[in-house]
Amino acid sequence: MSLKIAAEVYPKSPSETVMEPLIVVNEYDEDRHKVAVEKLERLCEVGQSGKPSLVTDLMGDPICRIRHFQLHVMLVAEYGEGGEVVGVIRGCVKTVTRGNSVYVKLAYILGLRVSPRHRRFGIGTKLVEHLEEWCKQKGAKYAYMATDCTNEPSVNLFTKKCGYSKFRTLTILVQPVHAHYKPISSNVAVLRLPPRLAGSMYDQLFANSEFYPKDKDSILCNKLNLGTFMAIPKKYFSKCDPKRGILPPSYAILSVWNTKDVFKLQVKGVSPLAHACCVGTRLLDEWMPWLRLPSFPDVFRPFGVYFLYGLHMEGKCGAQLMKCLCAFVHNMGRDGGGCGAIVAELGQRDPVRDVVPHWRKFSWAEDMWCIKNLHKGSFQNSDWFTSRSSSPVIFVDPRDF
Repeated sequence: MSLKIAAEVYPKSPSETVMEPLIVVNEYDEDRHKVAVEKLERLCEVGQSGKPSLVTDLMGDPICRIRHFQLHVMLVAEYGEGGEVVGVIRGCVKTVTRGNSVYVKLAYILGLRVSPRHRRFGIGTKLVEHLEEWCKQKGAKYAYMATDCTNEPSVNLFTKKCGYSKFRTLTILVQPVHAHYKPISSNVAVLRLPPRLAGSMYDQLFANSEFYPKDKDSILCNKLNLGTFMAIPKKYFSKCDPKRGILPPSYAILSVWNTKDVFKLQVKGVSPLAHACCVGTRLLDEWMPWLRLPSFPDVFRPFGVYFLYGLHMEGKCGAQLMKCLCAFVHNMGRDGGGCGAIVAELGQRDPVRDVVPHWRKFSWAEDMWCIKNLHKGSFQNSDWFTSRSSSPVIFVDPRDF
């Protein structure tokens, strides 16, 4: 599959503009494109404007972030006769709820990169259009993407040039993993649920939410899934039997996804003073461990994260139980090695959002999701936009993170 597009070449004089077919869009081929794509990723993720940035370093094959979806593709834009890779985009298609137990086929677009030297030629737009066409052929009715609301180039590309509309705004909560265990109340029992039982419970809890994936079994049984955990008061332990649907009046549940083998994160571009202060907190913690300081982890070297999903709490003790579960996962990350943070992404109306522990300076409040109806061309006229889900919960697929 290939598509030639026209790119505008900078004129030799102000009055001269030349249009030549310079760019070809192809499907990713590991033998031809792997090294070039990795180089492009590094080039595009260097911190810009001298500001601190969070750099993502993919592990292994560049297609690893989408390979856990049954329907997925990665496209590359090649320049000139030599086939220089100047752009890349990834996408997948899945079936999810749009709220009120109604399922729809949805495409997720991610990982758009264009070489800094080849921007403003419409390459990003053409990559999006070509990917949308592939998604339509696979039966997708809608497509969506996520970006930080402060990323103006990305927001403008999708909303002003590609016909997407701002749809949902989520909050990303980040809890760094430090050297000390977090205490868990002796009155709380933490149970590990088998995948089939976890899937059955999630079907009941998230049926009316948005973006709940129909293939949740493939997520819960995936090797990157570290388990589904449930916290209950110990006084109800003998009376509780989740397999038979007998649950206590208060409980909390979540699942843990391990991203360490998919990508690493690293903070770059901070000032020497900020770096020294972070190192100082760790040295102070080593010298006086009895103070149990939540020292700042070494985020200036590559680190992995554990992603929390499927978070739900019930009853008057639900908030306390959810905090215990988050502490339990923090301790898992501490023992697991190489885990620098625990991350959760939640809708702004989700009651769990106010309970999950996090560091405010590490977290960001507005992760913007934009969406488009691939068949009507105008999302505002689609039924998903006009119908409101009965649930405040947005289920974030860990494969999307």
